[in-house]
Amino acid sequence: MVSVPDSNHRWPAPRPIANNGVSAGWLPLQLGSVGTVVRDPEQSDHKQATLSFLSSRFEKAKAEMSMVCDDVVRCNQGKVNFREKEKQVLDQILGPGRYDARIRPSGVNGTDGPTIVRVNLFVRSIATISDNKMEYSVQLTFREQWLDERLKFNDFGGKIKYLTLTDANRVWMPDLFFSNEKEDGWTTDDLVFLWKDGDPVQVVKNLHLPRFTLEKFLTDYCNSKTNTGEYSCLKVDLLFKREFSYYLIQIYIPCCMLVIVSWVSFWLDQGAVPARVSLGVTTLLTMATQTSGINASLPPVSYTKAIDVWTGVCLTFVFGALLEFALVNYASRSDMHRENMKKQRRQCELEHAASLEAAADLLEDGGTTFAMKPLVRHPGDALALEKARQCEIHMQPKRENCCRTWLSKFPTRSKRIDVISRITFPLVFALFNLVYWSTYLFREEAEVE
Repeated sequence: MVSVPDSNHRWPAPRPIANNGVSAGWLPLQLGSVGTVVRDPEQSDHKQATLSFLSSRFEKAKAEMSMVCDDVVRCNQGKVNFREKEKQVLDQILGPGRYDARIRPSGVNGTDGPTIVRVNLFVRSIATISDNKMEYSVQLTFREQWLDERLKFNDFGGKIKYLTLTDANRVWMPDLFFSNEKEDGWTTDDLVFLWKDGDPVQVVKNLHLPRFTLEKFLTDYCNSKTNTGEYSCLKVDLLFKREFSYYLIQIYIPCCMLVIVSWVSFWLDQGAVPARVSLGVTTLLTMATQTSGINASLPPVSYTKAIDVWTGVCLTFVFGALLEFALVNYASRSDMHRENMKKQRRQCELEHAASLEAAADLLEDGGTTFAMKPLVRHPGDALALEKARQCEIHMQPKRENCCRTWLSKFPTRSKRIDVISRITFPLVFALFNLVYWSTYLFREEAEVE
């Protein structure tokens, strides 16, 4: 800025000039100590030179300011508002009488063939999967891509990459819907859906489900033919795998524990009837309740599932343990009856031997006066003698057997049944587990391959 004092020694207000990228300030002048021009007559020539210098600098500043203003005007005039251009493009394409959304686009290369729509599916999230209802909740995004020659526009050298259309009803869109929602649509003569090449289905990263894992997906076509024509259809199968850890903790381990607990009755005394009955009935009811709960959480199907085989065999083992106690109880009572019969037979034999000895003593004395007692054989004595003869006939030396030698340590049949059950039940259950897991695990690997 430049200021020159008037005749009254007053400084006028400063006038601005072009900034030219430098902070505004005072022009470099040779001023006095108080900032005024020295009026010494001897320096009049110097004063005129200074004023002439100021005048030239001021004219130069005005020229620079005019040049800057012209540049700004030209820049403002050359800048294009592409938002306004987008509006003009939309009005030009979708204006009245220019585009009819009721008419589908033409086919490939502008022919009268069907409109080709390529579809891409993006799985955003899977909220819940219901086994019992055979339902699942999923959030999907359908991406559809087709060519409509009527929507061509000038992109101004790539400045307009896409247009934002707030009202989708103003352009033609494919009639895409789920097959179980409605039954009408375009036939394959007018519209054909195709899976996008390369990546027809995309899944969000870190998709986590509590009981399932998305293994893979299979895309296919499911065109349907009716009396009105053939309709294009796309199909995708999402294959889920159950999380084994969940079912191992919730189903398999509890069932194994119930089966093992039912074996505890084999180690209880055969006379502890209340304890063994309570244990057997409790484990049986618990296993039945467990089986009912498992079946309630799974869908009812016509075929036999792997979990049905498992629960059925476990329930059979628990029921077998209860039947084993019934057999042991019957054998125990039979052993007691046999022991009582042996005692009675031994008592009868002793009484008969005593009577024979008394009669023999009387005959040896030779007495003439004595009462003769008829020696009548007891009916049971004949039976006992007959069995004794049979035993003597059939008693032959037998070969020694380790199993028989070991079982001979347990004199009663009830005890032998308990001992055999302690070994048989665990071995059979272990064999079942070997066959079960080998069968279903190998089958699952074969299906995956």
